[in-house]
Amino acid sequence: MLTVKENVRETLKKDGHPDRFVNQFEYLGMTFSPQGGAGARPVYGGPAVQNAWGVYTQWPEGTPGPFPVHTPDKIVIKDIEHWQDYVKVPKASGFSDAEWEFPLKIAENIDKENQFLCSMVAPGLFEQCHHLMEIQRFLMAFYENPDELHEIINVLKDYELEMAEETCSHLHPEAVFHHDDWGSQLSTFISPAMFEDFFVEPYKEIYGYYHDHGVELIVHHADSYCATLVPDMIEIGIDIWQGAMSTNNIPALVEEYKGQIAIMSGIDSAWVDNPENSRENTKAWVKKVLDEYETPNGFIPCITQGGPMSTFKGVYTDACEEIAAYNQERFGVSSNVGSGFGR
Repeated sequence: MLTVKENVRETLKKDGHPDRFVNQFEYLGMTFSPQGGAGARPVYGGPAVQNAWGVYTQWPEGTPGPFPVHTPDKIVIKDIEHWQDYVKVPKASGFSDAEWEFPLKIAENIDKENQFLCSMVAPGLFEQCHHLMEIQRFLMAFYENPDELHEIINVLKDYELEMAEETCSHLHPEAVFHHDDWGSQLSTFISPAMFEDFFVEPYKEIYGYYHDHGVELIVHHADSYCATLVPDMIEIGIDIWQGAMSTNNIPALVEEYKGQIAIMSGIDSAWVDNPENSRENTKAWVKKVLDEYETPNGFIPCITQGGPMSTFKGVYTDACEEIAAYNQERFGVSSNVGSGFGR
């Protein structure tokens, strides 16, 4: 039986020999960098809090994660033509040993044989832009203020590169789990041509830095439709796209791109991560999805949630257990059932 890490590496090869499906996030031992959250983060069901960028975020009950609060008084960039007056870039490096102590302590307890030591980064360039200026204003800026938007993205890119240098020199991660949603359920927010104009080069620099400094896996979360951006994902250095919704025709993407990028998802959270869900429903969806693949090559089953967790209690763990049971029945190989955090 392969170790978890060995099985992941075989899954990523076009003609690899994985002996089972990778079980959701079992292969990532996650920690973080002191600057990863850029300050205060909201608690589930709690009030809005302001982070180091000046952005207010809140995590309402029954939702999968925090959302920016964009009432007129809380929008950071109130005039994009004078964005420098509003954007105050927080510290990205120079953290003390005391500030690194907790994430390094988490890293010490990760099972290095089976898990890639992983640093989580969120939000990414696209999301940080709309957090700062509000989604409608942000999308209009692609047409009305492209020069200013390029400038803002460049500042965010430089911040992420400084953060990457700090992270690699202190944590030495083997993987990076990076969030940035680029679409809705049905389409990308911007065209592939526009995505290439604004985001491909900045992301090539960021992900290239990580790959050049010991990071084996770039796992990018975008729980949306992004099928038309997969060639760009490959170009910028993404190894695993996590969160792809079923609207992407995932089996077709796996067949076309396996060996270049793996797709990690397939089980839409809307199908199972809801208050009416049952264990029988989760089992049925796991079997339906996994039965579509002749081999595990290029595909990692996972709910589309952006981490080893679920909105409603027990859903993530139930899915882990059902994937493990499926692996045992189909391949005769036991696997970790995994564990989540949060609910």
